[in-house]
Amino acid sequence: MLSNLEDGLVGWESQEDPENPQNFPSGRKWLILGLVSGITFLSPFTSSMPAPGMSFIDQEFGTTSEILTSFAVSVFVLGFAVGPLVLSPLSEIYGRQPILNAANIFFTAWQIGCALAPNMASLIIFRFLAGVGGSACLTIGGGIISDLFPLALRGKANAVFSAGPLFGPVLGPIIGGFIAERAGWRWTFWVLLIACAVMTTANIIFNRESNATVIIQRKAERLQKELNRPDLRNVYHADQGTRPSPSAALTRGVTRPFRILFRSPILLLLTLYMSFVFGLLYLLLTTITSLFTGTYHWAAELAGLSYLGIGLGFALGLVAVGATSDKTVVRLTAANQGIYEPEMRLASCLMFALFVPISFFWYGWSADKHVHWIVPIIGLMPFGFGMMGIFAPIQTYFIDACGPYAASAIAGLTAIRCLFGAFLPLAGPSMYSALGLGWGNSLLGFIALALTPAPALIYKYGAAFRKKYATRLD
Repeated sequence: MLSNLEDGLVGWESQEDPENPQNFPSGRKWLILGLVSGITFLSPFTSSMPAPGMSFIDQEFGTTSEILTSFAVSVFVLGFAVGPLVLSPLSEIYGRQPILNAANIFFTAWQIGCALAPNMASLIIFRFLAGVGGSACLTIGGGIISDLFPLALRGKANAVFSAGPLFGPVLGPIIGGFIAERAGWRWTFWVLLIACAVMTTANIIFNRESNATVIIQRKAERLQKELNRPDLRNVYHADQGTRPSPSAALTRGVTRPFRILFRSPILLLLTLYMSFVFGLLYLLLTTITSLFTGTYHWAAELAGLSYLGIGLGFALGLVAVGATSDKTVVRLTAANQGIYEPEMRLASCLMFALFVPISFFWYGWSADKHVHWIVPIIGLMPFGFGMMGIFAPIQTYFIDACGPYAASAIAGLTAIRCLFGAFLPLAGPSMYSALGLGWGNSLLGFIALALTPAPALIYKYGAAFRKKYATRLD
C-alpha cells in the first residue's frame, strides 16, 4: 500500500512510514488502547451501576412492576444494540476518533438527564440514549485493535480491551450500592457524569486516528490541493473505481454488519452462543440484588458486594486468557507449517465454556436451599472465569477473520448480544417465580451445556468450511 504518484496512487511513503498506525511506537499503541479501554469500562459500568438502588427509584416513582424495574437497568444495553449499526460504519468513513469523541460526549451528556429524571419513563428513555452513545467504544475499539496490532499481539490487546465490558457491569453495582444508600440514587448518575467527562476529555486530548484508510484519504485530499492533482486517489480505494458518496457508503456500512453475520454460518453461530452467555450475565446482574436483599436481608449498599464472585472469576479468566491466547496461536501456527488460521483463537473455548453451566447449577441450588451466603457468591466465580475465556477469543476471532471490516463485524456481534442482554433479563422474575431459583438456573445451565460444543466444532471444522464456502465481507 505504498504511494505511486506516477500512477496517481497515494499511500504510505515506505513500509516503515511512522504515520502508519501499525508502525506507531509500542507506548503510543498501548496508550491509545488504554484510553479506549477506559471509556469501554465506564460504558458497561454505567449499564449496571443503578441496579442496587432500583428499590429507591421504585419507591420515589411508585413503580411496582418487577419487569419495568429490570428494564430500567437493561434498557441501557438496548442502546448498545442500536448505536453500533450507525456509529461503526461512520467510523470507517470519517475516522475512528471523530465518531468516538462525538459519541462519548453524547453518552456523557445524558447522565445529566438520568440524574434529573422526573419519572420512570423519562429515566428509561434517557438511559437508552446514553447507551446509544456509550456503544461506540465497544465496536470502534475492535477496529482500533485491528488498526494498531499485528496478529501475534491481538490476543493480549483484546484481553485488555475485553476486560471493560466484563468487569464494568460487575464493579458498577458494588460502587452504586454504596452511593445509592448513602447519598441517594440520583448521585449515582452525578458520579458517572464526572467520571465519563474526565475520560472523554482524555480521549479527545491524547488519542490519535488509527484508521489507515481514513489517514490516507486525508493525505490524498491534501496532496490533490498542494500538487494540483485532482487525479490522485487513495490506494485503498484503487480497485473501487470512483469513490462512493458518503450517503451510499453509510447505507452500505449500516447493512454490512448483518450481511457479514448472515452470510457466514460460522460467525452467526458464534454470535448466538456469545449472545446467550452475555444475556446470562445481565440476567444475573438484574436479579442478584433481589436475592441478597430478600433472602439474605442485606442492605442495598452491601448487596453490591454479592457481585464480587463474578468479578473475581473475570479477573482469573483475564489472567488465564492473557497468558495463553497468543502463545497458543503461535504454537498452533508453528504446528500448522507456519500457516495461521483464525480458528486457532478458539482452541481453549471448550474448556472455558464448561464453567458456565457448572456455575448455574452451583449458584441456583445453593440459593434455592438458602445455604450460607458465601456459597452462591463463590458459585458465580466459574461463570466469570468461563465467560472471559469465551468472550475474548471469540471477539479476537471476529477481528482476525474479518480484517478491514473488523469494526463492522464487531458491530453486528455487539448488536445481537446486546439484544440478548436487554431482553433476556426480563424473563428472570417470571422464570424464577415459576420454577424457583434451583430449577430456573438449572434450565439455563442445561441450555448453556447444550451450546458448549459450538466453539469446539468451529475450531475443528471451521477453517475447512470457511475456505470451501468463502464469504464476501464487503
